[in-house]
Amino acid sequence: MSTQDAELPSAPKVRGAAPHLLVVRAPYYRKVVDGLTAGAERIIKEAGGTFEILDVAGAYELPQVIRLAMRGSRRYDGFVALGCIIRGETDHYEFICRSTMDGIMNVSLQFGLAMGTGLLTCDTVAQAEARSGQDGHNKGAEAAAAALLQIDAARHLGAA
Repeated sequence: MSTQDAELPSAPKVRGAAPHLLVVRAPYYRKVVDGLTAGAERIIKEAGGTFEILDVAGAYELPQVIRLAMRGSRRYDGFVALGCIIRGETDHYEFICRSTMDGIMNVSLQFGLAMGTGLLTCDTVAQAEARSGQDGHNKGAEAAAAALLQIDAARHLGAA
């Protein structure tokens, strides 16, 4: 299934209190990540949730900061990781993509986090812009919807 075949993201119902999320962004490609953020904000607000936004240096730091958040005194019902990695001329792209995605999955599994991942891994900026616009499929909106669904699942299962 391609993005064009998928339903447009919408805010899921989340049982219980209004969810509070941390949106962690790597705004190296500012226009793209701002678009992802706008999509995530829309979904979280539509679900009646609240959020905080924290910027990090780059995609590689996304899972590290989510882990730091787990050590902090602030509490979040879920997390949304947003960023963009564009393929370059070296294999740096492969290392950063794999390490970042593995890191996000590992911290999520280790701590049982409700996580939505909107990390674009594209060949061109044009591809990233097509996935971060406000018309149609926005991967930031999809990531926020995924995090909210995970929060609801955790609450349903008594894990939150």
